[in-house]
Amino acid sequence: MTVVTQPDVSVIIGAYEAMPYLVECLASVAAQTIDPARVEVIAVDDGSTDGTGEYLEDFAAGAPMPVSVIRQENSGGPSGPRNVGLGKAAGRYVFFLDADDRLGPEALERMVAMADRNGTDVVLGRVEGINRTPPKSMWGQTLDRTDVYSSNIKFTLSAQKLFRRELLERHGMRFDESLWTGEDALFTMEAYLRADGVSVLADYTCYYLVGRDDGKHVTKSGSYTLRFDSARALMNLIAEMVPAGPKRDTLMVRPFLVTLLPQFGPKFLKDSEDVRRNKFELAKPLMEAYWTSEVARRLRVHERLRLHLVAVGRPDLLVDVVEFVRAKRQAAAVIEKHGTRVYLVYPHFRSRTAGIPDSLYLAEAREARAFEGYREAAAHSLLRRALRRMRRSLPTDGYGAVA
Repeated sequence: MTVVTQPDVSVIIGAYEAMPYLVECLASVAAQTIDPARVEVIAVDDGSTDGTGEYLEDFAAGAPMPVSVIRQENSGGPSGPRNVGLGKAAGRYVFFLDADDRLGPEALERMVAMADRNGTDVVLGRVEGINRTPPKSMWGQTLDRTDVYSSNIKFTLSAQKLFRRELLERHGMRFDESLWTGEDALFTMEAYLRADGVSVLADYTCYYLVGRDDGKHVTKSGSYTLRFDSARALMNLIAEMVPAGPKRDTLMVRPFLVTLLPQFGPKFLKDSEDVRRNKFELAKPLMEAYWTSEVARRLRVHERLRLHLVAVGRPDLLVDVVEFVRAKRQAAAVIEKHGTRVYLVYPHFRSRTAGIPDSLYLAEAREARAFEGYREAAAHSLLRRALRRMRRSLPTDGYGAVA
């Protein structure tokens, strides 16, 4: 039997009213291909009344690896149980597993090997959804070593990653228990920024994100004001850790696009006037502090247009744009400057009364390429210079005309 003085990985499970999903979750832990002696499980029952705590204790009695069960009064959110588990962890790495989700059989073995092989502090394992839609843009290829600026990992900030515990302890990192949603985004973004490298394991499904039939998943519940709290916390963290400039703007795209913008989407049309007014008031200091032309440039036209109208306090104009987007209509294109500029005709384009700058409607290359007649400015200018050079090299008749 293998003698291990320190486990390779501590699996931390915070559980609240997790039955019957917990059954398959724990079965996926027991089925891991990694040597059970290399794993410890720390499960924290956060005041459940549905048999979650009892099931955890039954599992601990027969599990192939050491399992510690901690039962406590309900803390009100996922941060408390995770922090308790993290405080008890002894592994070189920690992995946060939600009690209604499950692991792929080789997940821990592959992620630990990836971190050890590359010396990276965070490993992202491919995620698939069961009755839920997970983020997808970061799974294009396996990356032995990357960072938050040169990959799409900023669009997956859930806590279900492998973290080197020494990194977390060195910086005193814990989940913010004052946040009711988005606490994992704050924690994970800080880890990305502090990490000596991040690995992406894209060729094996490590994690199955399960949608609950009872609709009790935390990301689906809660007041809209909690989303503003989450956006504010993440923006402030980015600003504290990253100097103003292109790198900060790259990261700010995430809270603007994922957390803030949905508050000014189709649901805005159903909001009362009081809620609309309050949303604009909550957004105002965030727009003033962090909304820049470089952040705007990184968004699609309808995204930046909506956020611009929030920034300038025009809910009346915003409604027209949101209705257009909700209808899923394709905006017409106005192509100018020899095909090098594509303007998308969303509501109020070149309206004198609205006074919205043309630049808000100007499609960047990635969006403009969909329209026939578009020519990328750089390629177009290179062609024109080449033609000029060719003309200069041709013989002339003495009057400047080509002979």
